Amino acid sequence: MSGHGHHHQLDGLSSSEIQSETNSLSIGLLGTLMGGALLINSLIADYFFNSHSIHAEIMAMIGAALLSLPVIIHALKDLFGGHSHMDELVALAIIACFATGLYTEAGAIAFFMLIAELIEARTAMGARASIEALVRYTPNIACLVTNGTEKEIEVALVKTGNIVRVRPGDNMPVDGVVISGDSTVNQAAITGESLPIDVKKGDKVFAGTTNLTGAVDIEVTQAGSDTTLGKVKTLIEEAESTRIPLMRIIDKYIHWYIPTILMIAVIAIYLNDDLHAALSVLVISCPCALILATPTAMVASLSSAARLGVLVKNVQELESAAKINAIVFDKTGTLTTGNLGVTKLSPIAGVDAADMLFLAGSAEQFSKHPTAKAVINVASQAQLTLSEPKDFEEVPGRGVLGNVDGAQVMVGRETWLTSEGVDMSAVSGDEMQPPEGISLLYIAKDNKCIGWIGMEDQTRSEASEAVKALDALGVKRMVMVTGDRLAVAKRVAAEMGCTEVKAECLPHEKLNLVHQLQDEKYHVAVVGDGVNDAPALAAGNIGIAMGAFGSDVAIHSASIALMNNNLERLPFLIKLSRTTRSVVTQNLVLGVLFIVIGVVCSVMNFIPPALAAALHLLSSMVIVCNSARLVRFGEEIGHSEAMRGEDTDEASVGTTNMSVVNVSPA
Repeated sequence: MSGHGHHHQLDGLSSSEIQSETNSLSIGLLGTLMGGALLINSLIADYFFNSHSIHAEIMAMIGAALLSLPVIIHALKDLFGGHSHMDELVALAIIACFATGLYTEAGAIAFFMLIAELIEARTAMGARASIEALVRYTPNIACLVTNGTEKEIEVALVKTGNIVRVRPGDNMPVDGVVISGDSTVNQAAITGESLPIDVKKGDKVFAGTTNLTGAVDIEVTQAGSDTTLGKVKTLIEEAESTRIPLMRIIDKYIHWYIPTILMIAVIAIYLNDDLHAALSVLVISCPCALILATPTAMVASLSSAARLGVLVKNVQELESAAKINAIVFDKTGTLTTGNLGVTKLSPIAGVDAADMLFLAGSAEQFSKHPTAKAVINVASQAQLTLSEPKDFEEVPGRGVLGNVDGAQVMVGRETWLTSEGVDMSAVSGDEMQPPEGISLLYIAKDNKCIGWIGMEDQTRSEASEAVKALDALGVKRMVMVTGDRLAVAKRVAAEMGCTEVKAECLPHEKLNLVHQLQDEKYHVAVVGDGVNDAPALAAGNIGIAMGAFGSDVAIHSASIALMNNNLERLPFLIKLSRTTRSVVTQNLVLGVLFIVIGVVCSVMNFIPPALAAALHLLSSMVIVCNSARLVRFGEEIGHSEAMRGEDTDEASVGTTNMSVVNVSPA
């Protein structure tokens, strides 16, 4: 029926258009209630005053006309427009009632149909409003800073390269980089992460997130629809307009439906010699419940996923996720954080670990290399006061050297130190051999090696639990692929619980692995960071980009984008997909049963037309309510993560400090 039409009419509406649509729905509701009041008055007048009162009949006729005209006009528009939404069956029943003087029946049918249509349209409006809520996270006004002076301008006028100031309590109007100030930002609107993050100079911030504690100046990198939030809105709109295969099958065969129902209505008249039976067949066979079965479930499911920062670009992918039984994980940035962390300090006998860390941290201060950052971080956690190196020099790909408090210090690869003539004999014994799978930085003081620092790419804290949950969901193959060394790959795979590991993989080898799994009849999901995994992401049955928050490449290269780095979103996605399929199946079974049982009862003349219309409304409401259960799916995940996040943060601080303070000579 026409409620189906509303789902398409509402795509891409602006806020003002949505307000206009809301107003027209309100007017429609008022007209429906007025027509309904006239019908009730006619029934009261007919009952109390005269069984054939002309006044009662006139009120019934006016009420029926008021209610019927919108349905008939909509059906005619559909016919002349060359497409059908099944209103024709209801319009035909109403016209037949009018032709035979059954005004009360005509009004009752139209009343229940209009109420059903208004509720369906309002449901569609709710879906659109949830998208508009995203836009409302972005303020209309930005505080532009030019030569130290502030000026308020519309966000639409902000350009890339401008400087805007955001005060505590305000939402970020643009994507950009902090150039001055420190603050705490709540990113829940986009990532679904309930815990706020700290930002400082050089950090990225995104439109729609909330600035909580301090004023910050931001250099604009993206504005308007180019922001991450703008892309999120576009993705949700595109997803809502896509149609899963089941919906396309219904569309394909629906043109046989109306002739079949008309034939059954004629049979009903022949068997009962009563027009009422045929009218009931026409009304109860209007397949609104079937039409609503899939879209209502999909929109509710998309809403649930978006709340936890899972963006599904096409609803077909949401349906397909239920069938995943093999996952290919990229290691760096997916199973691991992509950030190196110091895990072991191993000074030679007679050298204090803190002294070695002081020399290494001081020498590395001016380097931007990830290994340097890891060393400086751990020195900071150990509360060491570093000295500024003199004659600092960085040799790309090898290490750094400089003079620290009068001592010549070198920090870098073993091969580089050896080539520079450093005495490595003190670290060549068995007791100084590092464990497999860690990266090493060797430290030399005055041309003699005094020990090494071991570093590892830190695995994600929740990754192991996520892999266990995936295994419990029936994912049989979990393959970790990486360009890293086999020893490192084996360590990470063992920690994670992956079933297989492929090390030193080039991009084309990752692609071949995906095709190999597909040839073995697996339904493969590829999980990567979306930057260097684009071919594999595109080749998988489903491509899932991790940590896509703010990443253009990730959002565009994968079919599903996770706006945060939490791997527990993967089992959530599979559970949501399976539950959604279950709800769609329930809806379709209920819809088909309602029509079949209703048509049979109508042919047997058990159901009068007015009751058929009321039952039709009831069936639509049952479908909508069943689908609405999905909106709250996964709600408990956000609560539990918030609680666990606070505990984890406190625990991790204590653990890190303890591991540094208790460093002892090897």
